[in-house]
Amino acid sequence: MSGLDFSIEQSRGCLFGKFQWVERIGSGFWCGELESDSTIESDYILFLYLFDRKSRHDKIARLAAYVARQQLDDGSWNIYEGGPGEISATVKAYVALKIAGYGEDDPVMSNARRAVEELGGVGKVNSYTKIYLAMLNLQPWEDVPAIPPEVVLLPRFFYINIYEISYWSRAILIPLSILYAKWMGFSNPNGLTINELFRSPEGDNGAAGGGGGDGESPRPVSNGNGEVNGGIRRYTESIFSWRNIFTMIDLVLKKLEKTRVKPLRNLAVKKAEEWMVTRLEDSDGLGAIFPSMINSVLALRCLGYEADHPLVLEGIEKLEDLEVEEGGEIHLQPCLSPVWDTALALNSLGETGVAGDLDEMTAAGRWLLSKEVRRPGDWQKRVRNAEVSGWPFQFRNEFYPDIDDTAAVVMALNRVAPGEVKGLRQAVERGISWVLSLQCSNGGWAAFDADVERKILNEIPYADHNAMLDPACADITGRVLEMLGSTTGYLEDPKIQEVVQRGVQYLKDSQEENGSWYGRWGVNYIYGTWQALKGLMAVGISEDEKYIRRAVAFLKEHQNEDGGWGESCESYTDPSLGGKGETTASQTAWALMGLIATGELESTAVERGIRFLIDSQDADGNWTERCWTGTGFPQVFYLKYHMYSLYFPLFALGMYRNALPGGAAGGLEAALVQRGTREEIEPLPEHRD
Repeated sequence: MSGLDFSIEQSRGCLFGKFQWVERIGSGFWCGELESDSTIESDYILFLYLFDRKSRHDKIARLAAYVARQQLDDGSWNIYEGGPGEISATVKAYVALKIAGYGEDDPVMSNARRAVEELGGVGKVNSYTKIYLAMLNLQPWEDVPAIPPEVVLLPRFFYINIYEISYWSRAILIPLSILYAKWMGFSNPNGLTINELFRSPEGDNGAAGGGGGDGESPRPVSNGNGEVNGGIRRYTESIFSWRNIFTMIDLVLKKLEKTRVKPLRNLAVKKAEEWMVTRLEDSDGLGAIFPSMINSVLALRCLGYEADHPLVLEGIEKLEDLEVEEGGEIHLQPCLSPVWDTALALNSLGETGVAGDLDEMTAAGRWLLSKEVRRPGDWQKRVRNAEVSGWPFQFRNEFYPDIDDTAAVVMALNRVAPGEVKGLRQAVERGISWVLSLQCSNGGWAAFDADVERKILNEIPYADHNAMLDPACADITGRVLEMLGSTTGYLEDPKIQEVVQRGVQYLKDSQEENGSWYGRWGVNYIYGTWQALKGLMAVGISEDEKYIRRAVAFLKEHQNEDGGWGESCESYTDPSLGGKGETTASQTAWALMGLIATGELESTAVERGIRFLIDSQDADGNWTERCWTGTGFPQVFYLKYHMYSLYFPLFALGMYRNALPGGAAGGLEAALVQRGTREEIEPLPEHRD
């Protein structure tokens, strides 16, 4: 057996070993851990403290131990592995550790205070951090961007309304609007202070802060123009800029908030409550993502729902599903990724020649079919006549299927034997039709909606989380084109050809000057370039096109000396770092797939990249990957998908072997079938399937 075949066999065995079989439903899936930065644990500590700090004391302590261990040598906390300290993450960690009982003199805390000062002070934190500080009585609400619930009453024909912002922002902000309206009547003084964070070493900081709940403690002071203690944003633009206009609106809303003249407030709060409660149905928490999940539980409590109300209890249960206990500590996943992981695992296994009627393949195919969305969601506000379909990222998120997952699932189902899974072909057709209905007017595809791109909304004061919009992007557009090109018969349809032409033109228009494409959902230019190239090749674009050769040149020019590829999350802040960074297995696989797709099979770059993957593979068939290669919100939130380092290299190795003269080698399936992994895998809890 060649080194390539052996590497593929080892990797496939490792991936099959992670298959999670649920005996009673005769099906199964893959779901790797999803890791994020310490702000998740810090926010969870804050939530538990506000919700029920007495009974959650032990859990808070175990979370705090994890947070403390993430501190950098300079006293700060970062938002991705190897990244620099970040002010919001550092302030959140400090507050979380203080809640957990860490004293001001503890070295962790004194080092953190120094880091906060060096990073610009508490006033530099982002809007969401300000809101959470206000909820703890550590930040005055008048210095928090106004989030009035009346926004839910704005009709669809208004230029600004809740459906002109991204799904995740919508799910986060609507419960926050309830908290903004109701918090003062819900919260109690808690005695917590962070006065020490506002004291300069010389003691001359005139705006010391951290209200202790008695109304007498010094606090951060707003200068009235959107700036707090040197604050989060300086408005130096023209007086007629959108940013200044929104700032003035924000000030007016805050003035109105102090008055009793709120004729629509009760109606707005009720409407926001109905919106939120409706979207808790068939979902693993609101939006099935951590920030909106904790916001929704607190909002329910503010609305008068008791702690033992079924909706509150379910919200707590879904949060607990995100917990990972390890070595006496607890950390959290921001959400769960079973549909995404299962689709990519099936695609990787199929690429390496695993038969579509293998038990695990058909079982996973059936499971994916069971996760198809069959009820209307928010996407129908923009596309009213399309048949309901699509797949979410998580176990349950019925209101928010996404285009990226759906394209990956369709390609995965194409690799499963249709005779083994009832309704497979019909589901594939529905999924493709749903994706096509959401093509943006510029020809590309976004994540959840079509044409959520009104850029002025980025100037709203609380838009500093860099995620207000859901614009079309190259990586998802490339994956959709790949889906269409890999589904038999679709490219022959004239209507599909028109759709494809618009998608191709979008990619041509969005290519960077250096030949790469920006990666919205993976780090970064390597990710975007790989997926764009693969999609373009799948729909028949010639590898000799000049813009294709420019992209190939970008990948070749950024190969590392060890033969692999890597790119840091820092490239989102500094584009000159695009394609540069410590080598990772997943990014090496992306670059290889882009090159192989464009006819570079026999190039030195591909040979060196394949050799790197074979030589760096671990004994268990996986690859060790330190750096993070997943993107949540560029410059704000990053992710480490723990299975990326397994199924992407496997896919690249399979793609390489298939392109070699003679195609894929056979004869490995029997050994894999005899592994006996099912008996080794524990069934999941009842609620996860």
